[in-house]
Amino acid sequence: MSVRVAIFDDNALFLDSMSLLIEDAPGFFLCGAYTDCENLEDKINTSEPDVVMMDIEMPKVNGIEAVKMIKKSFPKLNVLMQTSFEDDDKVFNAICAGASGYILKNTLPARILESIIEVYQGGSPMSPSVARKVLGFLQAPPVISKVIPDYNLSNREKEVLSCLVKGMSYKMIADTCHISYETVRSHMKNIYEKLHVASMTEAVAKAINQGLV
Repeated sequence: MSVRVAIFDDNALFLDSMSLLIEDAPGFFLCGAYTDCENLEDKINTSEPDVVMMDIEMPKVNGIEAVKMIKKSFPKLNVLMQTSFEDDDKVFNAICAGASGYILKNTLPARILESIIEVYQGGSPMSPSVARKVLGFLQAPPVISKVIPDYNLSNREKEVLSCLVKGMSYKMIADTCHISYETVRSHMKNIYEKLHVASMTEAVAKAINQGLV
């Protein structure tokens, strides 16, 4: 079964090159290519993607706002940000909005395809320079609290969250915990709800800063 990919980018040349990359790659199916995020929900419903590739600098509705809209209406849909920007605010805002990965447009084509698969499988691919910035966010001094918040996580949910903090994908977590991939997805849904977060990165940041694992 092919991974269905929808691309949102207002640069027609780049959109065409990414479309060709996806169309020519075995195991991938280009289900949509759009130059703006207007009528976003309709476009997602029509294309039915497994992964959305989203540019930040989009007209009318920017990529970060689009990610928020996607995560609200399609919480299970993974979004891979692909952009020329790597400044702190854009990286941080995209991740907080719910993006599952963040790679730069100058990333090699083979790595772009690998990143799509990683996102599809539950991972969070990032270009090296972006990953360093994210580590900087996570390594910032946590707010000192005498009491660790109780989110009523089960022992298994804590185990899954601990694996997530270690950077494991859903598949790796399933293998480590000796459970099925779908069971991991179910635990992650519960973890998101209990921690009041909308993305993997938010869950990891909260787990680290609040000493949950």
